[in-house]
Amino acid sequence: MLMKEVMPEPSEEQWKAIAKDFWNIWNFPNCIGVVDGKQVNIEAPANSGSVYFNYKKTFSVISLALVDANYNFIMIDVGSFGRSSDGGIFSHSALGKRMENGSLNIPPDSCLPGTNIEAPFVIVGDEAFPLKTYLMRPYPGRQSSGNDFMTYFNNRLSRARRVSENAFGILAQKFRIFLRTIKSSPENVDYIISAACVLHNFIRQRNDKSANQTNTLPMGLRVQYRF
Repeated sequence: MLMKEVMPEPSEEQWKAIAKDFWNIWNFPNCIGVVDGKQVNIEAPANSGSVYFNYKKTFSVISLALVDANYNFIMIDVGSFGRSSDGGIFSHSALGKRMENGSLNIPPDSCLPGTNIEAPFVIVGDEAFPLKTYLMRPYPGRQSSGNDFMTYFNNRLSRARRVSENAFGILAQKFRIFLRTIKSSPENVDYIISAACVLHNFIRQRNDKSANQTNTLPMGLRVQYRF
């Protein structure tokens, strides 16, 4: 029940509100989220071979997440093998499939701010993800070298993309179990990741409401609410 409250599937209007936040806070237009993967280190599962062994020479499961402009998790996909690529995980995830078939209530194309040029709403990711009409990634380094437009675009995209890295960083600082190797089965780790992401959203949203309540009190009567 809590997951539906703090991580609901966005409506068309909620997607638009997320896009508005990305423009106002991070100066990236028509963006409805940042997708990224997080390696969560685990103890080597018994008889698992190399499926959990990643490029960092550790064992892990991967949590794929779509994050909004305020560091909240919109959608998560947990439990992928550590050796998998972010792009491959995305393609086989419910998020990737629903973005591909257009079943996520994404709003129709909208004009870019200050122009009459219509463009689709998109999510953004790093070089590990495929380029799609709904997924923007940076121009490759060699291609963008010396091109002012491509460099500017990459800088803007990088600014928005940091949201996902920051969200995972906040998650790890709040739930410090993610700063060490988790000694549990991959299945249990999946539950831990899911619960932590839900609680992360709950705490952030509760703190936001507390801040709003604090700001409505007269001067001298304000109290700092904390979860």
